[in-house]
Amino acid sequence: MIDILTRAFGGGDRSGKRNKPKLINLALQGGGAYGAFTWGVLEHLLEDGRLTVEGISGTSAGAVNAVMLADGLRRGGPEEARKRLADFWRAASVGGDLPPLQRAVTERLFSLVQSASPSFNWLQAWSQYLSPYDLNPLNINPLKDLIERFVDFEGLRADTHQIFIAATNVRTGRLHIFPREKISAEAVMASACLPAIFRAVEIDGEPYWDGGYLGNPVLYPFFRSTATEDVLIVQINPLVRHKLPTSTREIMARVNEITFNSSLLSEFRAIEFVNRLIAQGRVPHGTGLNQYREIKVHRIVLEGLGERFSSAGRLRNDYESFELLRKLGHRAARRFLDAHYDDIGVCSSIDLKAEVYSEWG
Repeated sequence: MIDILTRAFGGGDRSGKRNKPKLINLALQGGGAYGAFTWGVLEHLLEDGRLTVEGISGTSAGAVNAVMLADGLRRGGPEEARKRLADFWRAASVGGDLPPLQRAVTERLFSLVQSASPSFNWLQAWSQYLSPYDLNPLNINPLKDLIERFVDFEGLRADTHQIFIAATNVRTGRLHIFPREKISAEAVMASACLPAIFRAVEIDGEPYWDGGYLGNPVLYPFFRSTATEDVLIVQINPLVRHKLPTSTREIMARVNEITFNSSLLSEFRAIEFVNRLIAQGRVPHGTGLNQYREIKVHRIVLEGLGERFSSAGRLRNDYESFELLRKLGHRAARRFLDAHYDDIGVCSSIDLKAEVYSEWG
């Protein structure tokens, strides 16, 4: 399968010289409409051709991008993957060809600022007083139809490379990972199930909510399932905000960013600890029984690039705004490859120690 993905991603450098592409695992964070930034990152990586994706994990909007990417590559290589990503984000935008109910729900899921559409405003107003169980007694989730329109899940489950989708088990409060052989439209819906918008998604009798509460995105499934020790995270919830949030909307947005980054920081902490033990010779490095992986972490982040737009409220969930985020993703991916391509396979390109330690004093 690695050979198939190598051909799909092209290989070689931009000068035309053919080199063996470097293996990478992709971890795609959730963040609603800012998933269009991830679309741009993936599109640039496909066009660049110097990386081969071995495994993919995704949460919420990251899960949507993950299945679009994987199924597109499986069906027709990078061109088909780029087409599926573009077609999905166009359909999810305000100008897409969705019926009114599907449009209202999708606008809430992928909204960047308050929409002016009557259906959105009606749904927004009533949801302040009624739960999704009151508003949607028939449990209609139009996101399922939108996802199934672009992804052949039966074919995807028969694929051989690794895909992991994260969701939160409402009953147990534990993180649940859907591996490739269990991936379905329902699993992606579960990963993107915001409890204020959707009823919990039931799969095999268990209710699930958005995976971002406990794994955004998950990294540890790669440790025993893939050959590469490199993970490239596409992070769309900024770690740092330079402007103090003061309005209710800004405060809640920042609370959500901090909450949805907390699980990722926990995984960084565990990786840094194990890497340090390996460097000190206190635990064995390898892939065998009782051996540990030395994970090299890389990151492409929306931080800084998108803050001036989101804080000013200039973006809407129309295709032009998604297209702007896509271009930001292209730019961020290009900068990452220019600065850190040589680090892949060698060392982490972020300072894990600085990321994980608490502030003191």
